Amino acid sequence: MINFEEEIKKFKPCLEIEQAEEAIYAYDSKDVSDILQEMIKEIKKEEDK
Repeated sequence: MINFEEEIKKFKPCLEIEQAEEAIYAYDSKDVSDILQEMIKEIKKEEDK
């Protein structure tokens, strides 16, 4: 029978998963609100001209 407590103690996460997590958290993606804010800034610049 499997002793889950011992198996959990032996568990070590895969390096690929850790690397993927770092890449995901480091990625600075834009969401809809960021895009809208940029569009508003551009529109205001054009209106000021």
